Amino acid sequence: MQRALFRAGEAVAFVLLLLAGCVFAAAQTLKTVYTFETTGPYAPYADVVQGLDGNLYGTTADGGTNGAGTVYRLTPAGTLTTIYSFCSLPSCADGESPNAPVVLGTDGNFYGTTIGGGTGTVYCGEGCGTVFKLTPKGVLTTLHNFCTVYPCDDGGLPVSGLVQGTDGNFYGVAPDYGGEFNDNFAQGTAYKITPSGTFTTLYAFCQQNNCTDGQMPRAPLVQGTNGQFYGTTENGGANGYGEIFEISSAGGTPAIVYSFDQPVDEDGSEPFSRLLQANNGNFYGMAQFGGTSPCFLGYGCGTLFEMNPSSGEFTWEFDFNSTNGANPEGGFVQGGDGNLYGIASSGGSNDGGSIFKMTPSGTMTTLYNFCANPCTAGYNPSFGLFQATNGLFYGIAGSEQNGNDYEIMFSFQAPGLKPFITALPASGKVGAPIKILGSDLTGATAVSFNGTNQPAFTVVSRTEITTTVPTGATTGKVAVTTPAGSLSTVVPFRVP
Repeated sequence: MQRALFRAGEAVAFVLLLLAGCVFAAAQTLKTVYTFETTGPYAPYADVVQGLDGNLYGTTADGGTNGAGTVYRLTPAGTLTTIYSFCSLPSCADGESPNAPVVLGTDGNFYGTTIGGGTGTVYCGEGCGTVFKLTPKGVLTTLHNFCTVYPCDDGGLPVSGLVQGTDGNFYGVAPDYGGEFNDNFAQGTAYKITPSGTFTTLYAFCQQNNCTDGQMPRAPLVQGTNGQFYGTTENGGANGYGEIFEISSAGGTPAIVYSFDQPVDEDGSEPFSRLLQANNGNFYGMAQFGGTSPCFLGYGCGTLFEMNPSSGEFTWEFDFNSTNGANPEGGFVQGGDGNLYGIASSGGSNDGGSIFKMTPSGTMTTLYNFCANPCTAGYNPSFGLFQATNGLFYGIAGSEQNGNDYEIMFSFQAPGLKPFITALPASGKVGAPIKILGSDLTGATAVSFNGTNQPAFTVVSRTEITTTVPTGATTGKVAVTTPAGSLSTVVPFRVP
């Protein structure tokens, strides 16, 4: 039996070869945290985020009270609570089928998207999707309904999540619609929305002949240290196989940083995983297809790449060949050791996918091979990894149990990675309020910003500290001293 990775409501379907496999590498530990059963919340199409309370928050595209998807809270020990069930309003006016992670806003609320529902029915009989705000207690506010007015200049069917910019606004992309520039509905937009719901279309793609400006953005945007936003399109660009683009918070025609080539070529094709700007300033990403080794239907097995945002120089870092993994997706996570971590959704020693580590210079090491389908321990992982402040990675994989298909949430301990803290937001001027998230901050005795001490801080709970950026602070890592030792951020905190 194969596990399909179709995302409901997407305009373009694609097929991956998803057979499976379960071999533990020495010193690695993978555990099942939760099994999503068909009698409750199920079909998660996205990874999780960490809340201020230290718990994990995620979405399911189906299940819940109305069978239309949920937002859930999951403790690290594996206790799940549904905090909102979509389609709770008539005609699913509150949205339906979230296919992306929520993002934790600086106000402590969660923000996200649904690919269906809402009141926009110009092209979608059941709604073209929404942007929503959700409190940790489950109070939902719809901030925007896509495609309420012809010709849907705002886009529709948002399959990716949001990112909060340094200006406090949220930024995202939608892969469909976007005006009358192209007869093909698969066009797409980039947009900005304020926490109160004021929506602005920054750009509608496919305005240029043959969509040389890009088509179908599906990966969430990421804000670079230069303040610009970076993303990818699955199609379009100079060669028709996708691109990396740069766009400002004010919008306008995006700069095309790089155009991918063809299904079997070393740079990759059709990227839809999020980019990561590593601590060295360069962006790292994944192309699920392309590369020099064909895997399925003539498509390459996928690549890992590096891009310099200043020069636009593109470097092909790694080429999958099925034996070492295939079809990477979900994007990279940078660990405290400076290395990059990710998943391949298929291939590996058991053809069930793998967890891998890559150095910034491109040396790749397989850390774990998932088991062969049918198996219970997890196969064909998808949607990427999330690293919580306890140092563990969390992800989604398939599981066959008693002849039925399920999804599991797994945790994975990579060697050498320890607990850390994160700052929310990740940048701020002197005097700006900052929340520090961790797993055990009880009894903290000191907080510093790149060596500059901040004597005034409040330990709100074992998972949260509130403080402000101290006078004299400069860009660098935030550190907290606890009875158990010193914890620091992985990403340097930026002081403009």
